Amino acid sequence: MLRQRTIRKPVHAIGIGVHSGDKVRMTLRPAEENTGIVFTRSDLKGAGFVRACAENVSDTTLATSLATGDVQVATVEHLMSALWGLGIDNLVVELSSEEVPIMDGSAAPFIYLINSVGIVEQAAAKQFIRITREIKVTQGDAVATLKPYAGFKAGYTFVADHPVYNRHPKFAELDFSSISYVDEVSRARSFGLTKELEQAQAINKCLGSSLENAVGIDDFAVINDDGLRYDDEFVKHKLLDVIGDLYLLGKPILGEFYGFKSGHALNNKLARALLRCEDAWEISTFEAPAVASGGQPILQPAAMSVS
Repeated sequence: MLRQRTIRKPVHAIGIGVHSGDKVRMTLRPAEENTGIVFTRSDLKGAGFVRACAENVSDTTLATSLATGDVQVATVEHLMSALWGLGIDNLVVELSSEEVPIMDGSAAPFIYLINSVGIVEQAAAKQFIRITREIKVTQGDAVATLKPYAGFKAGYTFVADHPVYNRHPKFAELDFSSISYVDEVSRARSFGLTKELEQAQAINKCLGSSLENAVGIDDFAVINDDGLRYDDEFVKHKLLDVIGDLYLLGKPILGEFYGFKSGHALNNKLARALLRCEDAWEISTFEAPAVASGGQPILQPAAMSVS
């Protein structure tokens, strides 16, 4: 049986919020089986928490933020993506401020942090959301879809007409039964045009943005000294975001995702649409599948049970 996972012991990190610019201490703590991913705020009085779920998404402006009552947590998508990549089902994320630290703008530092303390399997069976029919949402000309597939495959088309973007791939499709999330996706960083930074900061976004946590692009080139980590880093970061946003469904998906120009808002719209359409999915578990690099199972139909 493929089992749920948490981390072996607590681990800490300090960073800044990319949008707030505030310093934040983050502590990841083990959680009991069937807890899911839960965020808490150590800077607030009382025991307020926010569960990581699609229904709690409160804002999607340049990031995915969650809220329950007065408790808010911002920019959760990179951490959620890393947790999906490592197969972490149960975790408490304690923050000393409102925003998850941006680290280097990718999911890789969260991967490193978790691997530094280790992952443990728990007694309960790991559950998946298996897509049984196609779900599609749109916003203008942007599209996001989920459809049945034996495993998890994700494709994305990045649409932007700019001299730098035009020199790099704008489409990627990855089947995670054979592709390692850790190796091929997790290091893809946030990116943006330097000329758009002032506009973002005018609405109190990207106040902590720098070349240490994003790929900066001027009119002609990437301005980071180390260049790009992948030739297709731009579109792979979009997939990284998609994976984090969809993991707010509370369980990993068995199915195929495709996005055309989709962002955080449309990703969440797709997740909510799926939850409303109860005939489009079912909960599945697996007896003993092989596991690919990064914790994702190589799924065989004969190993599946459905509830």
